[in-house]
Amino acid sequence: TGTISSLQRQMEIQESELRRIRSENEMLQKQLREREVQLQAVSDKFCSLTEEQRQEEVTVMMEEENRNLQQVVTEQESQLAEQNQLISELQETISQLRAEVVTTRLHLLEQKQALNEIQSQAEALQHKELQTRVALERTSTKFDRYRSKIIQATFSVEGIQDPPAELTDDEVLEAMQKIINERMEFQQRLKNKGSK
Repeated sequence: TGTISSLQRQMEIQESELRRIRSENEMLQKQLREREVQLQAVSDKFCSLTEEQRQEEVTVMMEEENRNLQQVVTEQESQLAEQNQLISELQETISQLRAEVVTTRLHLLEQKQALNEIQSQAEALQHKELQTRVALERTSTKFDRYRSKIIQATFSVEGIQDPPAELTDDEVLEAMQKIINERMEFQQRLKNKGSK
């Protein structure tokens, strides 16, 4: 936004300079018209003189006026050429500044869209994390119930002492394996004796 404001200020300055030059241009053209009016006045004055005086006066005055006018025209043409060149440069600068403003606005729009997309992804991840936490809590609760049932089934067997304290998973597995081994040995003994 700061870049756009800076570019717009530069563009306003350039446009103001362009208006000033155009105003000077109009002033030069006005001066040319005034010269033409003066020349017409001189011409009207000579019309009232005698033919001979008129011819002499006209010749001298016209030559002098022509020199003056030629010099003025040359100077003003030079100034006009310089101002036209400056106008062209200013218009080019203004066009570049406008293009930069458009580019900057497009860049800001892209950044805003990217930010919105990132925020949307973050919200989706948060939602997924919440779902995962809920699923994990459910799984953990099921596992605790299952573990409790295993412990209860394992230590409810006759001849197995109740655990003295909180059991680790390895201790529960060891107790279960012990029961399984004892049953397998018992079955093997029965089989060896021919019992069904």
